[in-house]
Amino acid sequence: MEGVDLSTPLSLRAALRFPLQSAAARRDLVWGAILLVLLPGAGWILNMGHRIRVVHEMQHGRVPWPAWSNYPLLFRDGLITLGGMLCYYAPGIAIAFAAASSKSTALKGLACVLIAAATIAIPGFMSHYCRDLDPKEIYNPLRSLRRCVQGGGPYWRAWSIALCALVLSFVGLLGLGIGFLITSVWFWQVAGFSFASAFTGRFGLDGAVVERVIAGGS
Repeated sequence: MEGVDLSTPLSLRAALRFPLQSAAARRDLVWGAILLVLLPGAGWILNMGHRIRVVHEMQHGRVPWPAWSNYPLLFRDGLITLGGMLCYYAPGIAIAFAAASSKSTALKGLACVLIAAATIAIPGFMSHYCRDLDPKEIYNPLRSLRRCVQGGGPYWRAWSIALCALVLSFVGLLGLGIGFLITSVWFWQVAGFSFASAFTGRFGLDGAVVERVIAGGS
């Protein structure tokens, strides 16, 4: 298999290999893990911005690595998307607190539904934001959820790959801490690539005029 990019059919093998496919990609991965240690909290936001930059470059037909540059811009993009995630989760979290206070089973059920819906919808804005870095792509939960429904099979394939990568990332616990930081960054990059592949192909975010059918399996 040659280099993995958004034109590569989405598969488990391609996604797991994506963050490791070149020396530059591997250096970016390790530096992302180091930033988690050096800058708690801010390092997570910078890593989010890094994933956005990588997808943005690929959507515009450019080699994405190295992507650790212009840290203020990376932080801005990471912070904007974090704000979107908090916005999506806020209703469910608020109702969960209300349910805990009132011990209401109905409110607990509603909180679970809203949190699950937010989790499903969040990938629906990420790849679209990556394309032009336009915050208006983020703060519309219903539109994001609709995009996920329209994503069909590739969207759910991306979820299955992301969950497999999440399980595999725990192997990093054998590496005495830093190993898990590296595999955690690797997992997020695998997940980011998988959803970007699904949505970029489905909605032509790489400039394609017609919708591509993403084929492939694990």
